[in-house]
Amino acid sequence: MKNLFLVTVGVVIGFAVAHQFNKTPEGRRFFGDLDGRAKTFRAAVVDGYKTREAELRGDQAA
Repeated sequence: MKNLFLVTVGVVIGFAVAHQFNKTPEGRRFFGDLDGRAKTFRAAVVDGYKTREAELRGDQAA
């Protein structure tokens, strides 16, 4: 139970620090870049999933 409490406190502190950092121009740039990379990664995963799904179904027009 103590470990769960410490993890929760760590997450709350992390969010608070990230929020303060996001208020700076460098922070906004950092989080914008991070968001762009996450979207690119997500798009690649979705594309790979759809391609593999089409291969398994035998559908070549994906």
